[in-house]
Amino acid sequence: MKQMFAKEVDAGLSAEPKKLPSKYFYDAKGDELFVEIMNAPEYYLTDCEMQIFKQRTDDLIRLLAFDQPFELIELGAGDGTKTIHLLKALHASHSFRYCPIDISQHALDELKAFVEGEIENIEVFPIQGDYFAALDKLEKNNTPRVMLFLGSNLGNMSDADARNFLKRLSAAMQQDDRLLLGVDLKKNPDIILPAYDDSAGVTSEFNLNLLRRINRELGANFDLEAFEHAPLYDPVKGEARSYLVSLKAQEVYIEAIDRIVHFDEGEKIHTETSKKYDIESVKRITAEYGLEYIEQIQDERCYFSDVILRKTQTP
Repeated sequence: MKQMFAKEVDAGLSAEPKKLPSKYFYDAKGDELFVEIMNAPEYYLTDCEMQIFKQRTDDLIRLLAFDQPFELIELGAGDGTKTIHLLKALHASHSFRYCPIDISQHALDELKAFVEGEIENIEVFPIQGDYFAALDKLEKNNTPRVMLFLGSNLGNMSDADARNFLKRLSAAMQQDDRLLLGVDLKKNPDIILPAYDDSAGVTSEFNLNLLRRINRELGANFDLEAFEHAPLYDPVKGEARSYLVSLKAQEVYIEAIDRIVHFDEGEKIHTETSKKYDIESVKRITAEYGLEYIEQIQDERCYFSDVILRKTQTP
């Protein structure tokens, strides 16, 4: 893990412009900060999808569940506070195994304890790793699968990576398997941008924590006070982007890769993208990979959509 972390940091800081993979936000501190972000008043995404999972549970079950035993696989499961509403309702009426997947073992341990504390006799089978390595650990059988990919996580990928993700996810599904895909919808920039720049500064701390992690795990000497969180939103592309901006010309040494990285004053490190969608584009992209649109469920304000898809024949 450390070797891969060092390799990707080296590649990202050698790129032009500089970038760092957002998946490395999530150490123990990053997990805690992200929970705080999700609870921030400006971060509407959590409230919108939570509303769907609380108020539209019957519709979710109608569209997703199988009459026979199935596996409910959640990619990037996080803390489970949304999923728990679906799990409780399903457990009362269906036979299934819950398989949360997350890159953070800390998050999985917390999630397993939480779910088992809330639901008696539920079968929880957590898998640590990236999505597809974790899916490979699941036994290949004819058990139907329901995939959950919540929180607009698809929007955190580049267009190429999102297409590759959907292609690989579709390949891991059998005919008639279901996918719930959470997507943030395009809307007024005045609603979107504060979600990535909350007034309490938690998102800033979350972004800067990536440098703190590089310092701790890779032996770097980033001065966190010499960098500043900077979010931007492009309404034409529908992209919210997070950057770390160097406040001065400076050099940073990273022991694990034995190199000095130079930063000009004002130079940016791109750390995350969150893309916003419209439903027609979701239908078009997913159909390319054998995923048939069934229905969408939106929150009351129509800010967010959980899109239900079915795996059809291999495209």
